[in-house]
Amino acid sequence: MITLDAYRRQWFSNIRGDVLSGIVVALALIPEAIAFSIIAGVDPKVGLYASFSIAVITAFVGGRPGMISAATAATAVLMITLVKDHGLQYLLAATVLAGLLQIGAGILKLGQHMRFVSKSVMTGFVNALAILIFLAQLPELDPSSVTWITYPLVAGALAIIYLFPRLTTAIPSPLVTIVVLTALVWFLNLDVRTVGDMGELPATLPVFLIPDIPLNLDTLMIILPYSLAIAVVGLLESLMTQNLVDDLTDTTSDRNQECIGQGVANTATAFIGGMAGCAMIGQSMINVKSGGRGRMSSFVAGVFLLILVVGLQDIVRVIPMPALVAVMIMVSIGTFSWSSIGNLRTHPRSSSIVMIATVVTVVYTHNLAIGVLVGVLLSGIFFAAKISQLFRVTSDISADGRVRTYRVEGQLFYASVEDFQNAFDFREAPEKVILDVSRAHIWDISSVQAIDMMVLKFRREGAEVEIVGMNRASETLVDRLAIHDKPGAMDTLSTH
Repeated sequence: MITLDAYRRQWFSNIRGDVLSGIVVALALIPEAIAFSIIAGVDPKVGLYASFSIAVITAFVGGRPGMISAATAATAVLMITLVKDHGLQYLLAATVLAGLLQIGAGILKLGQHMRFVSKSVMTGFVNALAILIFLAQLPELDPSSVTWITYPLVAGALAIIYLFPRLTTAIPSPLVTIVVLTALVWFLNLDVRTVGDMGELPATLPVFLIPDIPLNLDTLMIILPYSLAIAVVGLLESLMTQNLVDDLTDTTSDRNQECIGQGVANTATAFIGGMAGCAMIGQSMINVKSGGRGRMSSFVAGVFLLILVVGLQDIVRVIPMPALVAVMIMVSIGTFSWSSIGNLRTHPRSSSIVMIATVVTVVYTHNLAIGVLVGVLLSGIFFAAKISQLFRVTSDISADGRVRTYRVEGQLFYASVEDFQNAFDFREAPEKVILDVSRAHIWDISSVQAIDMMVLKFRREGAEVEIVGMNRASETLVDRLAIHDKPGAMDTLSTH
């Protein structure tokens, strides 16, 4: 558990940087929250209320200070069918259940399993998200839907973003960009798309409500598949983003607390009419690069977002989309791991394949969970192949030719079982066979069955078999699963 002093520092050690970065993040959240609402098939206010609520709640109970959570595309795409077939109320109920599942994951400490995600998968995840963030800006650069002035405005905005820090870093350059372009468009009355063109903004504060659905088993069966998918994808993106922010800030954070924080935020958000969300890598990158480090940044982002969309609608409506597009392009450029391109020639081929496969799958499917799953599976396959190559079996026979000793070195598991089986000459049949596994570890049922077959085949040829040097973990597994010393074991051999 975090101490009170540490928690206080996470709130108040970087007030100025957190407040300024939170304001920038709030401005960047508006068009995305509206866009994600449209993806899910609900009113813009559903995404805006969710972004406010999730950002504020995770500021208090999340495990990663400085990380921004809100309504996201990763969860929005999972809601389309549910909203289309059953409506908003079922979506709110699914959000409640998804949050409860995430809380359960945190209590069960499932967040620790993120250590099984390799660095190659992480790099692929980051690169894919950078590409998706950039691709999401292309509709705002489509010549058929925007005016020509959009392009010089985007170019000018990018110039401000990258050149202004040379003058001073006291004010985040993305915030300066948004202010300057808004003033320029307003004074010159330029014909460009604005935030107001993205959809209707909410006019009132959110109110407490309970999803209007039947409380029965049929309802549970409808929402459970969606809730489970939302919970898994939400935690996956949150924990991956958490690892990235940890690396960027050279700090550590609590994964299991983040699972609980995300769950509490989603559950509470549904009761004010908001959709499910999770951590946002784009906004988290904006926050970190703008100087945000503490919990205050997420809190300010959520509160300022609500103030903007409810109290300052007239100002927010005129913010030009080219300014926000430029900010997101900056985020995509900064997020992409450019060194990974050069590393393709120096890193092991298997690592490069995993990274590329993750990128291609995520970009093709627009589903982060599928891409990461493909990367993790490939990592596992390559790891198993590599470990199996470090396995060997050697043997020698006693001077009188009566005792043959086989020495096993390495990891005995499903990928090395074939080499294990091919190492024995059952036709030789000495009086006694010793299997020395003091330099080996037995991992799974495949390896136990291979030992069973080896012992039974030598016994069939009349040899006595003795297994020596087994470590405690291997011995426990063999004692529980092996059958070679049980009655009727030789009958099993005849079925193979």
